[in-house]
Amino acid sequence: MVIAGTFTFDTESLSMKLLVINIARLVNTRKETKLLRGKELAELPIIENAFLVIDNGRIENYGSMSNVPVIDATIIDAQHATVLPAWCDSHTHLVFATSREKEFVDKLKGLSYAEIAAKGGGILQSAQKLNETSEEELFNMALIRLKEVINTGTGAIEIKSGYGLTVEGELKMLRVIKRLKERSPIPIRASFLGAHAYPIAFKNNHKEYIDSIINEMLPMIAKEKLADYIDVFCEDGFFSRDETETICKAGIKYGLQAKIHANQLSLSGGVEAGVKLEAVSVDHLEVMNEGTIECLANSATIGTMLPTAAFFLRMPFPPARKMIDAGAAIAIASDFNPGSSPSGNMNLVVAMSCIQMKMLPEEAINAATINGAQAMGLGEELGSITIGKRANLIFTKPIPSLAYLPYSFGSNLIDKVMINGEFQSAE
Repeated sequence: MVIAGTFTFDTESLSMKLLVINIARLVNTRKETKLLRGKELAELPIIENAFLVIDNGRIENYGSMSNVPVIDATIIDAQHATVLPAWCDSHTHLVFATSREKEFVDKLKGLSYAEIAAKGGGILQSAQKLNETSEEELFNMALIRLKEVINTGTGAIEIKSGYGLTVEGELKMLRVIKRLKERSPIPIRASFLGAHAYPIAFKNNHKEYIDSIINEMLPMIAKEKLADYIDVFCEDGFFSRDETETICKAGIKYGLQAKIHANQLSLSGGVEAGVKLEAVSVDHLEVMNEGTIECLANSATIGTMLPTAAFFLRMPFPPARKMIDAGAAIAIASDFNPGSSPSGNMNLVVAMSCIQMKMLPEEAINAATINGAQAMGLGEELGSITIGKRANLIFTKPIPSLAYLPYSFGSNLIDKVMINGEFQSAE
């Protein structure tokens, strides 16, 4: 049986084993995978005119068409598509109750991110709406968004809480994320971000809210196994470095690894806190100096950059080139959220990393695949074409080169998305 064209077929009719032939470029082929840093990010192994064998949803074999095996399998003719690992989006806020386009207009009128937050907008506005919305409504909205990002090539995703800011609201969000995990065909990691902002009731009593996070929220989250990571927005006007360390240490005692929102608006100390705590990642990094770059580069912590957030807020972009040249391990992610990055399209993230942060296409693709997977603890499962990993793949439309992906940023160049060896419906 040979399948070609637009790949419209009933997956139930396929055998468990698939042989994909006539792949123009098979991208990011690696025998073993590790976190990439510095010059390694520009190294992107590619096999031209390739085949790929998938068995029971996982990669079994690959190589040049000159060595294509003769096996009992359903044959899929890729018709010279470029095939690469699905994007691994390691920083999102996909669960939210409502959009915030009014604030978008406020920004156009000149109000800053901090000014909007100071008058009760921003995160606090999202928190109010979320606490007014039922768990079922939140789940249904989030499920639609999840399907949308899968169809744009995302094959693994991290989702944060942080729009509850109450015991009930944070638990509601994390339960929604848990339900998404159970329903999703792609791996999902959950981050507890109760320390996203101070609720109005605790504006002048930070200690009491931190006590609530540590003594009320964390024990219940641990009991229900609702989170994989603990996250804190370490920033002037939000949580200080000392507060960040206190909260993260409490989460670590419950088995949650740290991730930190760091250096988005200022030299907040978030990078240094993250490195000290051996955080998996420190995310944002719009404001960096030589000291913070050196600190990050000399650590095992991943620096995750969120270029579409800087774009949407009209802020300076993270100094990607300086971090890469210093030897830091970096990833890129969408920061999908209603206030500062209302898009989960990782194709745009890759393009913007090249256009605005001067990353090479190879660097951006590695940062969005293998290093993105590492930033979610999924390096052994996803992020590269490696035997034994999940067949979560992007099949492009015919393109003249790999660089054409970020170059032609306004075009939809994805033909089909495969998750666990099955092509996903565009519906």
